[in-house]
Amino acid sequence: MPIMIIACGALAVLLLGAVAPGRYGTWVGVAVLLGAAFWCLQAPPQSVIPSLGLALTPFARFFTGFFSVTALSVLLISHGYNARRGITGEEYPATVLFAAFGMGVLSAATNLLALFLGLEGLTFAFYFLVAIDRERPAGGEAGMKYLLMGAVAAAFTAFGLALVYAGSGSLETAAAMKTLAAGGVESQLQLAGAGFLLAGIAFKMSLVPAHLWTPDVYEGAPAPVVAFIATASKGAAVVFLLLVLEAAGGAGPLRIPLWLLAFFSMILGNLAALLQKNLKRMLAYSAIAQMGYIALALLVGKDGGYGAAAFYVVAYTAMNLAAFGAIAALSGESESGELDGYRGVGFSRPLPGAVLALAMFALAGIPPTAGFIGKFFIFAAALRGGEIALAVAGILTAVVSVYYYLRVVVNLYMRPAEGETVAVKQSFPETFVLAAAAITIGILGVFPGPLMEFVLSFFN
Repeated sequence: MPIMIIACGALAVLLLGAVAPGRYGTWVGVAVLLGAAFWCLQAPPQSVIPSLGLALTPFARFFTGFFSVTALSVLLISHGYNARRGITGEEYPATVLFAAFGMGVLSAATNLLALFLGLEGLTFAFYFLVAIDRERPAGGEAGMKYLLMGAVAAAFTAFGLALVYAGSGSLETAAAMKTLAAGGVESQLQLAGAGFLLAGIAFKMSLVPAHLWTPDVYEGAPAPVVAFIATASKGAAVVFLLLVLEAAGGAGPLRIPLWLLAFFSMILGNLAALLQKNLKRMLAYSAIAQMGYIALALLVGKDGGYGAAAFYVVAYTAMNLAAFGAIAALSGESESGELDGYRGVGFSRPLPGAVLALAMFALAGIPPTAGFIGKFFIFAAALRGGEIALAVAGILTAVVSVYYYLRVVVNLYMRPAEGETVAVKQSFPETFVLAAAAITIGILGVFPGPLMEFVLSFFN
C-alpha cells in the first residue's frame, strides 16, 4: 500500500499539472510521501505477493518509510531553490515521487526481476532530475554523462541477473543466490553473473573504478538533486547489494573483488578530495570514500556488518541532507561552487552556515556526531570480522579526510568574505529540513542504540 500511495501520488501530480501548472505539485508530493511514511509505521503481518515479487517485511517497511521521508525532505529543500532558479512545472515533484516509488519496490523485492525494475526505475528518474535545469548547460552535460554511464551499468546488472537466473533456474532472490554462500559455488554461470552484478552496482554506489561519473554529476546537477542522489540513490544501491549478499549468505566468492572495491574507494576518494577547490566535487569524492566504508561493512556480513551498513545509510543521509540543503539554501540565482565563495558565510548566513559546518564535522567523523558513531560501528564490525587490514586503511583514510572537511569550516568562519555578499534568506521549508537534519545528526551521535538495535533485528 505505501508503494501504491506513492505511485498514485506521482500520477496525480502529473494530472494536476494540466489543471494548475506548477502551483501545488510540491505540496501534493509532500502530502503523498508523508502518508506513505506514516503507513509504513504500521506493523501488520508480513504479506507476500508472489506474482509481483514483493514482501512487506519489517526491512521493507523501514526503508520504504525512510526513502519517503528523504524524498519529502528533498521536495522541501527544492521549493525555494527552484523558485529562485526558475525551475517550474509539475515534472520535478512527479519525478521525485517516481524515484521514491522505485526505491519502495526495491526495498520490498523478493525476486531478481523486481530488484532490477526497482533499481532502474529510480535511476531513470535521476536521469531527468540531473538535467532538470534546462537553462544551465552544465546540467545537460551532467545528465548526458549520467545517462551514458547508467546505461552501461544497467547492461552489466541485467546481464548479471540473467546469468544468475540461468545458473539457478529461479527468479526468487533467496533460491537464485543460495549457491553463492561461502564455501563454494556450484555454478560457473552464477559466479560470472555475480561478478557482472557487482560491477553494475559498483556504478550505483560510486565505487572505484566505476566512480568517474560522480564528480561531474555532482557539480553539474542542482544542489537539491545532488542531495537526493547522495542520500536516497546511494541508500537504494546499498539496499540492493545488501539484499543480494544476505540471500547469498555472505560475500563468498565476491569477497576479493568487494575487498578491492572498498580499499581503492577509501584511498582514492579521500586523496582526490584533498585536491578539490569546488565544494560539490569535493563532496563527490567524499561520497566515493564513504561508500567504501559501507562496502567494508557489507564485506563483514551478518556479524554486525549489515547492521552497521544500514545504520550508516541513515546517518549518511542526514549528513548529506544537511550539507547539500545548506548549499541549496545559500544559492541565489546562481550557485557558488568554489570553496572560496563560502568565505565569511558563517556570519552572513548563520543557520545554513552552521548546518554546513556541522555536516562537515559529521562527515569527518568528529564526536559526538552521527558520522563518528557510524564509522565506529563499521570499523568495530570489521575488526571483529577479521578484516583488520581494511579496517586500518579505513581509519587512516578517515583521519586524512579531516583536513578537507575542516577546510570548509575554516572558509565559513575564519576567512573574511571577498567583496559584497548578497543575502538570500532561506524559506521556511528549507529552514525546517536543515534544522531536522542537524537534530538527527546530533541525536544519532548521542543515542545511537535504539536505531542500531532496530536495524540489527532485520538480520537475526
